[in-house]
Amino acid sequence: MKKWMAFMMICLLAAGALSACSTKASSDGTITMRLAHNQSETHPVHKSLTEFARLTEEKTNGEVKIQLYPNGQLGAEREVIELTQTGAVDLSKVSASALESFSEVYSLFSLPYLFDGRDHYYRVMNSSTVNGIYESTEEIGFRGLTFYDGGSRNFYTKNKPIMHPDDLNGMKIRVQPSATSIRMIELMGGSPTPMSFGEVYTALQQGVIDGSENNETALTDNNHGEVAKEYSYSEHAMVPDILIMNQAKWDVLNEEQKQAINEAARESSAFHKVVWEEAIEKSIEDSKEKGVTFSTPDKEPFQKAVRPLHKEFAEKVSTAEYYKEIREAAEKE
Repeated sequence: MKKWMAFMMICLLAAGALSACSTKASSDGTITMRLAHNQSETHPVHKSLTEFARLTEEKTNGEVKIQLYPNGQLGAEREVIELTQTGAVDLSKVSASALESFSEVYSLFSLPYLFDGRDHYYRVMNSSTVNGIYESTEEIGFRGLTFYDGGSRNFYTKNKPIMHPDDLNGMKIRVQPSATSIRMIELMGGSPTPMSFGEVYTALQQGVIDGSENNETALTDNNHGEVAKEYSYSEHAMVPDILIMNQAKWDVLNEEQKQAINEAARESSAFHKVVWEEAIEKSIEDSKEKGVTFSTPDKEPFQKAVRPLHKEFAEKVSTAEYYKEIREAAEKE
């Protein structure tokens, strides 16, 4: 499997370097673009990306078509970001945490308790502040188009609720490959273990890790609820998924096509909000039937533990301005 993936990567990179052929223009001028992501066809993100593809074709009168490649077919998140930079892949949906190693400003979204709640989160994600973040990566080869709600991230373990940061002492907790997420677990007293999402089920099953942190769909869509029976609503982060596009491919579109794609992106994000909420409700119901217990700890001790991170982000040059704007938005409710 690894050899096949390496071969696929080489082919994609070669295609991007030699002819940028991931974007296919037919004889009638129709442009076909490839969009990669790592979720299954049943996941709400895939449904929302399908809606984005439908809307794009509709709004461009068939001039631009999107082909979806789900299930990590074209690589893990870091790989598809690199492929999007080169143009071997036109678009990709990735976690904001995965973008952190490409642009430090995206580390903001992994900052625990950045948002005070869902109203604050949506107000910020639909603001000019985030549009500025989307455009900040143009020089490194890609731009953001929109976001898809990834819910709140919470702790889940095999057999122990996490009701206080002290409960994490001595526990190996899987985190995304994000320096901010790693630091968060360290401040809370746990042992952070970065690994790809696809490895989590087996790692939990075999005791390589004691727990993980993610939204409720991980319990059902990825079957983590079969081995992790305690889910604790620490609600320590709201990390969005981001739809990114190769900058060079964006630049060759005409203004009408750009406007259509932007509209399709925004509307697919609104569509996602609905299907996401439905998916969360169903995941909770199905998980309870599988014996998962849900707990709600007091969040104040967790918030207190990560205050040093907030101080760092408020002072760091790359994030200070955005951090200030995001936190000020919390006061406008």
